[in-house]
Amino acid sequence: MRAAAVTPAGDLMRWVELPGAEPARVYVHGLGSTSPAYFAEAAVHPLLAGHRSLLIDLLGHGISDRPTDFDYTLESHADALAAALTSAGVIGAELIAHSMGGSVAIVLAARHPHLVSRLVLVDANLDPVEPRPHWGGGSGIAFYSEEEFLAGGWEEIRDLVGPHWWSTMRLAGRQALYRSAVHLIRGTRPTMRELLVGLPVPRTYLLPDADDTLTGIESLTEAGITVTRIADCGHNIMLDNPEGFARATAAGLA
Repeated sequence: MRAAAVTPAGDLMRWVELPGAEPARVYVHGLGSTSPAYFAEAAVHPLLAGHRSLLIDLLGHGISDRPTDFDYTLESHADALAAALTSAGVIGAELIAHSMGGSVAIVLAARHPHLVSRLVLVDANLDPVEPRPHWGGGSGIAFYSEEEFLAGGWEEIRDLVGPHWWSTMRLAGRQALYRSAVHLIRGTRPTMRELLVGLPVPRTYLLPDADDTLTGIESLTEAGITVTRIADCGHNIMLDNPEGFARATAAGLA
């Protein structure tokens, strides 16, 4: 396990690192998740193995520290990730980033362009959304006030997301989970979509074949973004269809 201090108070981001060739590949998980659990199989797949690979946990998640005085905006997540990558001696990385991690990766590439050479976004959040009651994801978490969530709203979320997601969501600090969800659904200004369109690096967006919620696909492709549909999967593409994920990711990194 590796670690780097990423805040003035010395809070640590931690990651599992696999040795290999440069450029490094950085795997970034989604809300309430952890990169080693979600990306270990992908990182060692024959189509993706051989590169230096960092399976990193965002601040507040997984094996990283969970400060309660951190705001957990997408920008702050991106800056903390930048500090960790800089400490690790990473430049020009290839980022493979899922869901909220994809949003963070977009912001990282916009704010710290020397750190990112390619993006593979895995069903990432591109647009703001409204809070929704009785919903298990970020929009459901954000429907509560922070006080309500900490006082017991997290228990409803636990029951809504089910045991698979909760197995990693329970590792996140509750303030971290709440604030990350709120800022994820609020998005950024410019929006993550607008930032993505303006990035000069090669970009690939993976989504489930059956997903009809991603809007503006034509404008993404017109901006040079490769949009690839993956069969036989849901939101967790790398877990649901490891072979399809590996093939599409390898193509996006070629």
